[in-house]
Amino acid sequence: MSEGVNLWQFRDTSGHTAGTDLIGFHVEAVDGPVGKVDRLSEAMGSQYLVVDTGPWIFGRLVLLPAGTVIRIEIGEQKVYIDRTKDDIKHSPTLGVEDTDRGPDFQDRYALYYSPFYGGRRF
Repeated sequence: MSEGVNLWQFRDTSGHTAGTDLIGFHVEAVDGPVGKVDRLSEAMGSQYLVVDTGPWIFGRLVLLPAGTVIRIEIGEQKVYIDRTKDDIKHSPTLGVEDTDRGPDFQDRYALYYSPFYGGRRF
């Protein structure tokens, strides 16, 4: 897909600006809604969204690296991502250790998401 995507940084074209509160925004995959933003990390080099999928996949929390975000519509309160609902459904489960951002935190998600972006691990 898109080469040169840094998984852990919002794309320049996403419309994200530092300090924008995305919590509660609806998240839209290319083929429909996947949930709402529950948490957000804006730490440099480790930007991501934690999305509550609600009843869609039994209230599972999923982590989406910021590089998956293609557009943010503030007025609509929506975040658009470049992944499908199926991609999200099969993503790694967000574990308790992930909230602490342990040493293997990014590697675990990069292994899953990097093949969508030409196999490069960013």
